[in-house]
Amino acid sequence: MTPIELPGPSDTLAWMQERTARGLARARELADGMRTDAPDDTIEALRIWDELSLELGNVAAAASLLANVHPLEDVRTACEAAEVEVDKLVTELNQDRALYDAFAGLAAPEDPLAARLLEKTLRDFRRAGVDRPEEVRARLKEINERLTELGQEFSRVIRDDVREVRVAPGRLAGMPEDWLDAHPAGDDGLVAVSTDYPDSVPARMFVYDAGVRRDVTVACFERGWPHNDAVLREMFGLRHELAGLVGHEDWPSYDAEVKMIGSGPAIAEFIDKISDAADGPMRRDLDVVLERYRQDAPGGMAITSSDLSYYQELVRKEQLEVDAQLVRTYFDFGKVREGLLEVTGRLFGLRYEPVGATTWHEDVTSYDVFRVSDGQHLGRVHLDLHPRDGKYKHAAQFTLTDGVAGRQLPEGVLVCNFSRGLMEHDHVVTLFHEFGHLLHHVLAGHGEWVRFAGVATEWDFVEAPSQMLEEWAWDASVLQSFASNAAGEPIPEGLVEKMRAADDFGKGIQARQQMFYAAMSYRFHAERPDDLTARMVELQDRYAPTSWVEGTHMFANFGHLGGYSSAYYTYMWSLVIAKDMFSAFDAADLFAPDVAGRYRDRVLVPGGAKDAADLVADFLGRPSTFDAYAAWLAT
Repeated sequence: MTPIELPGPSDTLAWMQERTARGLARARELADGMRTDAPDDTIEALRIWDELSLELGNVAAAASLLANVHPLEDVRTACEAAEVEVDKLVTELNQDRALYDAFAGLAAPEDPLAARLLEKTLRDFRRAGVDRPEEVRARLKEINERLTELGQEFSRVIRDDVREVRVAPGRLAGMPEDWLDAHPAGDDGLVAVSTDYPDSVPARMFVYDAGVRRDVTVACFERGWPHNDAVLREMFGLRHELAGLVGHEDWPSYDAEVKMIGSGPAIAEFIDKISDAADGPMRRDLDVVLERYRQDAPGGMAITSSDLSYYQELVRKEQLEVDAQLVRTYFDFGKVREGLLEVTGRLFGLRYEPVGATTWHEDVTSYDVFRVSDGQHLGRVHLDLHPRDGKYKHAAQFTLTDGVAGRQLPEGVLVCNFSRGLMEHDHVVTLFHEFGHLLHHVLAGHGEWVRFAGVATEWDFVEAPSQMLEEWAWDASVLQSFASNAAGEPIPEGLVEKMRAADDFGKGIQARQQMFYAAMSYRFHAERPDDLTARMVELQDRYAPTSWVEGTHMFANFGHLGGYSSAYYTYMWSLVIAKDMFSAFDAADLFAPDVAGRYRDRVLVPGGAKDAADLVADFLGRPSTFDAYAAWLAT
């Protein structure tokens, strides 16, 4: 098996059109065979269905990736169209009664993994409405097609709506010197500060001028507004209708059925459980931030999102003796990228070999991944880590191909938006986090069935391995292996200890901010309010640590309302599990091969072959508990 050969940017359109036509034709051919001459043997039937899934997955994955990263707009548009075609066919197949009857009539296989696959396949049919009347299935098909279009429109508007604030150079006092050097004034004498992360994050953290911080915050929060307001309201309504047509009370209940949490109401209970646990820590730290804020704004009673990052940073600098601008001098992007590969290679017994692969953009670096113990070629990863026009604006792992033993190597892509020079440590942590998804994808790409390949666990578990890998980006000995300043001096251990203390400061604030997002994700779907802005403000007052920035509509660019829908709670649900799993590691020896190997082989390698709760129990030797997270949050 070899990695796929990607085309150059100018050849991508024809390549994607041919890949789409071939994949869809093959999938239809396999489906026709199942309808007319379905095998009596369960394993044989499942292999046909798995091959069909692989064909569709190959089209959908490449289309989704290239729609978000390709530099040419016509390619992005064509890839969005390909995604629609795949979704249409998936809906058609999952509503096909003849196909369902073929699988429903099969005998349960003795092989446990095949039995799991059959069970999930039948569940997919039922969740698609295969057992509903013809007119209901027709409506479900219409809804699914429209939801695909709305999801693409929502994401496209966010991706393309890059705004900028033009500022007189003198008002940017406080910004890092390397940032200022890279952003000269234009012909109008003003400096452009964009809403892309490498501009907006340091501007909101460091600029002394409160007016600039507010203007940048407003620009960030207003992306997608007003267009996405109508898009989201239609999306929420259609999801609710779909859920009702297949027998569920609402969309969160339908969506939660296939997750660890199990039910929609349990989401609300979890949000309030975390909020209650974080209330004391949030108020404790927020009092400190407000006290510092009042030194500049006497009598101030509340702090808004436009000021929180700045004043948290001041507290960390003045009281906790951590200067983020000093910290970032130790994190040169090139060194961080190489350090990430060295650290994860050592931890999981991997070797990364650079390859000069053709990709969609010159910024992309590609590596083949090998297992050190036997030299097995495990897959290929592509790192697309800097911002550009038309590119996905956040940080995520995209699949290029799912891996299946003997059939196809896994390939994955990191899509991020980091500075080419010095990085904030928060961005280093993000890079480790996203690389955790990439490793999960590659290591779990060698099983028998594509259905269980890669990050194929319940969706409220998929963040846990990535959140746990963040811990290695906070360890002094790990950081000293790659973090050094311009003089070549490694980051001091004492500074890392202070960074950890500073990061712990505000974790209650962060938890409540996350619960605001989770509540918005859940309540928007459960309630479908006519006025999304008003409901957002109410939820912010109930859960968030900061007051609303008047006149803003951040939900319009809250991209997780698309993919995660009502389930943004999953980040915190996963963090609870991540803290529990990390408790099995020895903080004095994070590379201990026994525990690292056990974690790799029992949690990452199986992919979706077991329920996530069982994977965690296999690793820990017991069921997961809330204890480690609660203890961490309370300290």
